[in-house]
Amino acid sequence: MARSDKAAAVAELTESFRSSHAAVLTEYRGLTVQQLQDLRTALGAETQYTVVKNKLCAIAAKEAGLEALEGQFTGPTAVAFVQGDIVDAAKGLRDFAKDNPALVIKGGIMDGAAISVDDVNKLADLESREVLLAKAAGAMKAKLHQAAYVFTAPASKAARTIDALRDKQQAAA
Repeated sequence: MARSDKAAAVAELTESFRSSHAAVLTEYRGLTVQQLQDLRTALGAETQYTVVKNKLCAIAAKEAGLEALEGQFTGPTAVAFVQGDIVDAAKGLRDFAKDNPALVIKGGIMDGAAISVDDVNKLADLESREVLLAKAAGAMKAKLHQAAYVFTAPASKAARTIDALRDKQQAAA
């Protein structure tokens, strides 16, 4: 690889690190080209899975200000650059790794902070963003319903009391 090609590759990787919400490092030793293609498909359009040269990727990470990744570029390395929801990408990587033990998750970075393999697995165990938002909306709707009930309760109680007094008066008369 010529020097200008290396510089272009480092610049591209640096930009990928800067523009991504997260990056997960994996070791892909033993996976076939078809399995890597299946993994890329499983990760979806918002995650770019790229096989990288360790030295160039280490330089790019350093240029992007990600010193937390230092020392993780050993063995055959591929990086999942996550543009969308990190939970979906973590689930895709974890599920693929279950079916294909040759894929090893090394760790990564999210919002500038290092994440371990355990952190990636915890993220994969979370529900998707849409489900969490739906649960939050449901909880807020329930609280609004309770508040509306509390505000209408005194008027409702007064109306029932007046009806009871009217019935009592009619019974007495």
